[in-house]
Formats: sequence, structure tokens, C-alpha cells
Amino acid sequence: MTPKILMIEDDHRLAAMVRDYLGQQGFVVTLADDIAQGFATMQRVPFDLVLLDLMLPDGNGLDACRQIRVLPQQEKSTSPNVAIVMLTAKGDPMDRVVGLEIGADDYVPKPFEPRELLARIRAVLRRREAQSDAIKNDTLRFGRLEIDRDARVVHIDGGACDITAHQFDLLVAMAQRAGRVLTREQLMDFVTGAPLEAFDRSIDVHIARIRAEIEDDPKHPRRIITVRGAGYVFAKAQD
Repeated sequence: MTPKILMIEDDHRLAAMVRDYLGQQGFVVTLADDIAQGFATMQRVPFDLVLLDLMLPDGNGLDACRQIRVLPQQEKSTSPNVAIVMLTAKGDPMDRVVGLEIGADDYVPKPFEPRELLARIRAVLRRREAQSDAIKNDTLRFGRLEIDRDARVVHIDGGACDITAHQFDLLVAMAQRAGRVLTREQLMDFVTGAPLEAFDRSIDVHIARIRAEIEDDPKHPRRIITVRGAGYVFAKAQD
């Protein structure tokens, strides 16, 4: 199936160049000048990946990225598992960190070589496909760890782990998004559908209890990693 890409970019010359180049590489690229047009297009057409500029006429690309990630929950998107690659002319590394934290899959600074962009897109789509294949199975397997979503049980080396229903949902939310940094706010929303209250550290308590069950050394975790100042990431593989 031919991958479909939506590019939200107000630089018409750059957008046309990217569309023509990626078209030669077997992609179908649709262009949108701003966030509103991009979102309207996503409601009509399913896409595999969105190329999202950071600075747009009607808003900030970071806010748009955050909105795209919640669109499937609101049933307004035809692309529930769409990948996001952000484009920016700004050189502040904090923009990249924030973009990745709120759900972007990759980040390409301008100016960029078309071949580099192509390589990044292909890599992101490969990762997305691998994650989708894993999610389709009732059991998520990560080395010694097995998460049976149908039976709602977790095993390490075949032995059952003692975790609550809430902790099971939290673990599944992270495992389904392995390799992606998730904030405490995102985790609370995934599990309960409610926002995180100020100073609420319940997520940290549940993470600690999950670690006690699945980590060899909970004080030095290798599966659920803390990203200081950001949140947590579920490691895809371990040595």
C-alpha cells in the first residue's frame, strides 16, 4: 500500500519541493497551508504520517502535535495511529525535547537534505509498523516480560506478577508506546481519561509498585526508565 503523507507547511516552495521529491520515492503527499486546513483534511483522509512545521500562521506546531495525539480519542480523526515528524527552522534543542515529549516521532531541523528527510520518514514508518504488529497480538512480549491483555495478567519468566487493575492498565499504556517518552499527564489521561491534578504523585507510586514486580533491581530500573523533568519511557529491549 502506498504510504500517505500530510504536510502542514506554509512555505509553499518548500512544500512543493518535498511533495515532488517524496512523490518520486513512492509516497502520496497532500499539502495544507495551516493547522485548520490540515485538521480538516485529516478528518476526511487517512494518513500514515504528518510532516508538521513548528511555526504556522494559525498556531504553534507543538500545540498542533498535542491535538493530533488526542484526536483519535475524540473520534475526529481517520488516522488513529498516524506518525508525526516535526520540521523547524529554530535551533533551540528544547523545542526538540518538548516535541518528542508530547508525541512527535522525530524532529528534522531546517534546512534539511531531502534524502535525510526520506530516511527519517522511512525509519519512523518502520517503527510504527512494528509497534502496530505488536499491539494486534493479545500478548505483548518484551524478552522475559509478557503482558496478556486478554487475561489481564503479567508474567516474568512464566511467573505471575502481583499488580492491581489500575497498574495493569498503566503498564499496558506504556508498553503499547514502547520507546516513547510519556508525561505523567499523558499516562493519567490514557488510564483514567481524566487530567492529572496538581501535585498528584499517584502515577509515581504506581510506577514504583510495577517496577517492584517486573524489574530485577527496582532501584536501578532497566524496563521503565525515568526521564528527568519529562516523565517515563518503557524500554523496548534490554541487554
